[in-house]
Amino acid sequence: MKSKLLLVLAIMAGLGVYGQSAVIIGSVLDETDNQGIPFANVIIQGTTIGVATDIDGNFRLENLEPALYNLEITSIGYKPSLVYEIRAYNNREQRVDVRMSPDVQMLESVQVRANPFNKTAESPVSLRTIGTEEIQRNPGGSRDISRVIRSLPGVSSTASFRNDILIRGGAPNENRFFIDGVEVPNINHFATQGSSGGPVGLINVDFLREVDLFTAAFPASRGNALSSVFDFKFREGRTDRWGATLTTGSSDVGATLEGPIGNTGNILFSARRSYLQFLFKALELPFLPTYNDFQFRYKVKIGASNELTVLGIGAIDQFSLNLVANETEDQRYLLDLLPVNEQWNYTIGAVFKHYHSKGYVTVVGSRNMLNNSAVKYAGNDESTQDNLILDYDSQEMENKFRLENTSRLNGYKVDVGVAYEYVRYTNETFNRVFDAAGPLTVEFSSALDFHKYGFFAQVSRSFAADRVTLAAGLRADGASYGAAMSNPLDQLSPRVSASWTFAPSWSLNANAGRYFQLPAYTVLGYRDENNTLVNRDNGAKYIRADHLVAGLEYNTAFNSRVTVEGFYKRYADYPFLIRDSIALANLGADFGVIGNEPVLPIGEGRAYGIEFMAQQKFYKGFYGIFAYTYVVSEFENSRGEFIPSSWDNRNIISLTAGVRFKRNWELGARFRYAGGLPYTPFDVQTSSLISSWQVNNSGVLALDQLNSLRLGASHGLDVRVDKKWSFERWNLNLYLDIENLYNFQSPQPGFLIPESAPDGTFLVDPADDQRYLLKELENQNGTVLPTLGIIIII
Repeated sequence: MKSKLLLVLAIMAGLGVYGQSAVIIGSVLDETDNQGIPFANVIIQGTTIGVATDIDGNFRLENLEPALYNLEITSIGYKPSLVYEIRAYNNREQRVDVRMSPDVQMLESVQVRANPFNKTAESPVSLRTIGTEEIQRNPGGSRDISRVIRSLPGVSSTASFRNDILIRGGAPNENRFFIDGVEVPNINHFATQGSSGGPVGLINVDFLREVDLFTAAFPASRGNALSSVFDFKFREGRTDRWGATLTTGSSDVGATLEGPIGNTGNILFSARRSYLQFLFKALELPFLPTYNDFQFRYKVKIGASNELTVLGIGAIDQFSLNLVANETEDQRYLLDLLPVNEQWNYTIGAVFKHYHSKGYVTVVGSRNMLNNSAVKYAGNDESTQDNLILDYDSQEMENKFRLENTSRLNGYKVDVGVAYEYVRYTNETFNRVFDAAGPLTVEFSSALDFHKYGFFAQVSRSFAADRVTLAAGLRADGASYGAAMSNPLDQLSPRVSASWTFAPSWSLNANAGRYFQLPAYTVLGYRDENNTLVNRDNGAKYIRADHLVAGLEYNTAFNSRVTVEGFYKRYADYPFLIRDSIALANLGADFGVIGNEPVLPIGEGRAYGIEFMAQQKFYKGFYGIFAYTYVVSEFENSRGEFIPSSWDNRNIISLTAGVRFKRNWELGARFRYAGGLPYTPFDVQTSSLISSWQVNNSGVLALDQLNSLRLGASHGLDVRVDKKWSFERWNLNLYLDIENLYNFQSPQPGFLIPESAPDGTFLVDPADDQRYLLKELENQNGTVLPTLGIIIII
């Protein structure tokens, strides 16, 4: 069987491309009023192949070989544009719409080279743009954006299988996500409520055109973020005919359908389902995760000046226990610890744009909802309610509206708008816990609804023949939750940016801003036994972060750049857990729920460091990126002393590179290194109590020694090989992705468990019959993870 498979692959590898007649079509548009730009030049970079747009701004490049192309677009009166890595297929028309910015200097006699990297007046620093090809081919990325961005500077993650996104020393709950302008609360399956992480990405990368990642200098229209803003941009569906993309990868199978709707509309729709539950059962793992997700995007042009986009994304996640996998201590520990969890969520939204002579008006309406439930019985024995340890059921719902007008007036770009949200949150909690203070039963029912409102404005302009660019913005947000949040002027969020091109290809860039984020609904909705909103009475506030960033940038003539940026973040009013005496910022990288307890708005923190990046965009078959970050992340402890936070990696290194060979072969590799994260030791005395173990089924942390220990560094090498075939009516992509090639075992905090007899019963301490004898299990994470992926495009 193996020899036959190799023979088939060898034959396919020798096949030539069938019918090399790939086509790229599109439009070149004025970004201000969306009108077509006639007679613009569209050239394939590095060649003399090109066309001019027609009177309506449309173009068509024909008789191309199926491959990747960079397009250069120029037109008198507009800044030149570069569009990277457009994949042309022979069985479908690849559409590219390019929006060009007017050149207010109107220097027709001056040759201006297009900047190959996205850089805006509002965000001249800390903005990285990732294209769909970069996402799909990323070694070890598993076609998952949360993993792909680890190649960028300032980005780290927990050394485990989770997708927690740590930006410049910030917590996982400090990130915000938008798809075509619609906010999506979370982009991962099995989300941690009150945070943003999870083990598997939710967004289907077959929908993506590109992703903008802001790690500072957030646009004023994007609020409620402290560490990063992700702006996902979905592509257009096919307009020539109906087609499909079928995929199987490291954890799921999926199908995407797309095609025209009427004369001016198109749609994308996809569904995916995991097969991890079957693999985990075969491997005798004690937990069985199952996830499903669904996505769609419909876009239609209404006349010459209007367009409507409707999109939706949702997931159904189930986490059950494999009770028969109980032979080892590790298996029994996890079975005793993990709850049964069910979760579903969705976001649906509409974006209407009306273009006028000076710009465009954007109206966004959306609704998102999360349902999260978890149940745990002692010994997984559900025969009696006396065994109940955890019974949790919660819902979060948001209805959102945003009105925004973007205009160009006498060389100034002006963006103004208002935002409104209606929030409803419910929580039914029963939870028995045991900590250093002793046993505690948390039981309450909460229903909460309130309004959020805000306004924003931003203005920018270039001067001195585009050598100097300045921008200033202001945002204010409020909420009817409580007196400490109701006045938007208390959450006034100014920001300024500047960029100076002091020599050809060289620029200095800087930004300063103040940003606010509402605490998690788990914090706001917590009630005590008297049905009191405890944290409202405790004066819960918006969390504040002040950013200061400055950097130097050098762009070459060969699609590459080098940047150095220094950053400083100062946090204030962070929720501080009263029971545990720690800032909530130290939590969020585990399954379950965080923030469902009393807090005070007194947490203080800081993060600072420096980033270096050298990046080569796709050019003559090669691409690469080297990123190094030094970051210090600290929060105050209960004594007011700054100590390392749970995200204090210090040193982060990533090197990603790839080369494309003839006959559509491609080889890529990524090396990643992250300094060890701090962690907290166990309180062995409290943990050993039988009464504690019967409730927690795990060790109790010695929070008076918060983050006093540090793990060893983690690193790994990922390798990926791709081979593509183009046939007359379909395309095939096979890839082999090997994650952690040399099988590095990443150190993790150990597990504290009772010693057990051969029959599995726990051993009581002979010197104290109220305690178990304990031991610590070594915990390492890492395995060689090969994936054979298949992508079929019809």
